[in-house]
Amino acid sequence: MRDARCQSDGDVHVSLGTRLLLTALALLALAYIWRWVALERCRPAPQGHTPRPVDVLLGFVLNFFDTLGIGCFAPTTAAFKLLRRVPDEQIPGTLNSGHALPALTEALIFIAAVTVDLTTLVGMIAAAILGAWMGAGIVARLPRRAVQLGMGLALAVAAALMLAANVGWVPGGGEALGFTGGRLLFAVAVNFVLGALMTLGIGLYAPCLILVCLLGMNPLAAFPIMMGSCAALMPVGALRFIRAGRYHARAALSLALGGIPGVLLAAYVVKSLPLTWLRWLVVVVVLYAAVLMLAAARTGVSATRPIPAPIERA
Repeated sequence: MRDARCQSDGDVHVSLGTRLLLTALALLALAYIWRWVALERCRPAPQGHTPRPVDVLLGFVLNFFDTLGIGCFAPTTAAFKLLRRVPDEQIPGTLNSGHALPALTEALIFIAAVTVDLTTLVGMIAAAILGAWMGAGIVARLPRRAVQLGMGLALAVAAALMLAANVGWVPGGGEALGFTGGRLLFAVAVNFVLGALMTLGIGLYAPCLILVCLLGMNPLAAFPIMMGSCAALMPVGALRFIRAGRYHARAALSLALGGIPGVLLAAYVVKSLPLTWLRWLVVVVVLYAAVLMLAAARTGVSATRPIPAPIERA
């Protein structure tokens, strides 16, 4: 069976199905931007929208390393918690809305560059979208303490997955470029759950990579699936948070503005770095943030600076 691989300069053929998927993602990006702006313009008491330099830098750095495989949800949550930047109950919505456009940029790059079975790719992306739509509707209505507890556990799970990857417990995968039959149905079902959990702040990259490797897929072929799933589900989930006002608009805009150039730099200029030390640092920081979040859930206090909550639309 042919290995998953990046398209070389001399191999520019992209299937019609892949072209249609790339077009759909590009249209999704435009629709998301249009709807985000429209919702903010209609808000009775809009939040400030001037990008904050520290958040732009945060978006740039975290999406740069996200493109290289670190993941951005858990590190961003940790940064918000440690910097006391965003109220705890607004973090899930801010993650999904702010990282959506950088994720779409990643997906467009990797889906065009890496060979993977189209049925598997589309099926798992569609499942993640449905999971995110349902999950966001639930998370957007949760009280602060429930969000704190959920995100604290999510951070602990993320740290455990990162630790497993760092010590080599993650399976190496096989040579398959896609799934059929029962394996395909199982992969689609699990990606539905992962899409729902994304809305609570559990990043999809690590668990999705473990899933497809356990099922025998080439790890490189997992990248379009991971990035395509995140790119498609995040705008869908984010719009539910934005509509409910359960996100921090200024921080989300800053993440988006910094994140896109970070993705482009990593994908086209840097491409790879020795990241072992950084992966261990992320584990430590994420574990610390998990402890802070769970402690806040226990006491019922949010350790953030007082930021006026947005007024929801009638």
